[in-house]
Amino acid sequence: MTETQQARGLFRRAAMVLAACSATAAMAQSWPAKPVHLVVAFPPGGIVDTVARQLQPRLQSALGQPVIVENRAGAGGTVGAAEVARAAPDGYKLLMTFDSYATYSLTYPKLPFQPAKDLAPVTQIARNPLILVVNPQVKATTVKELVTLSKAEPHALNYASVGAGSSNHLTAELFKAISDAQAMHVPYKGGGPAMQDLLGGQVQMMFLSAVLAQPHVQSGKLLAVAQTGAQRVPAFAAVPTVAESGYPGFEVNSWVGLLAPAATPKPVIERLHQEIKRIVQDPAFAARLQEQGLSGIANTPEQFASALQTESQQWAKLVRERQLSME
Repeated sequence: MTETQQARGLFRRAAMVLAACSATAAMAQSWPAKPVHLVVAFPPGGIVDTVARQLQPRLQSALGQPVIVENRAGAGGTVGAAEVARAAPDGYKLLMTFDSYATYSLTYPKLPFQPAKDLAPVTQIARNPLILVVNPQVKATTVKELVTLSKAEPHALNYASVGAGSSNHLTAELFKAISDAQAMHVPYKGGGPAMQDLLGGQVQMMFLSAVLAQPHVQSGKLLAVAQTGAQRVPAFAAVPTVAESGYPGFEVNSWVGLLAPAATPKPVIERLHQEIKRIVQDPAFAARLQEQGLSGIANTPEQFASALQTESQQWAKLVRERQLSME
């Protein structure tokens, strides 16, 4: 190949790269030109659905296009995640999920997609501690009493989760590991169904997101025993943390986040992050989150990606030791 031919080849490749960049930039400038779909990976009534529907009108106003919330529940959130992973990377179908996403590769070894490769982090929207709640029929009002009861009657307590690998599942297993408490896991397909059976007494306890626990604790339908954050949140100021209840260092927080199909143009992801950051930092929206025991995050896509990796590594040891799997 002559120098002239090499030069022509380099020119063609450079032209192709420039054309691709120009097309991406043009798309980002015109995006969105039609409705944007937020796929919620869980049923109505759970924390992800609640945050999505609070975010929806504000995001719709910011983007100037309809934002449609669609519930795609099943298999601990992996059904909705797989749908978005297969979607066109154009910013029109996005995934709203929560912390169980960080453990998919641990608890679902036969996933039809690869979380780290097929979906791109946009931002974590909010976090909250989990609240250890019990049905009032349970004869325990403190962590110590609950652990003692579980050991005295090993088959008396069942705990609910929104699916294997979810934060309330793994948090309960971590709690069992450090306290030697005895309780059987009963997984559900989302927060709504789990809540129904918890209120009805079919299951006795659950590590429940603060946003879902609050109204039922206030009404007396559930009893809050402890919370999992490092400090007490204002919405549950009278409820001690697990660490305060005799297990120093115990800290777990749930979160809700947004992801897009991999290869979604970076300018689109950045636009989404910036709009959500503005919403989360709005005093009225932030106050609403705080009322529910939530705190806003709105971290960058890079920070979200790093947090996902760290969290997955942190839970890996527990998953291996307790042999937690969907298979």
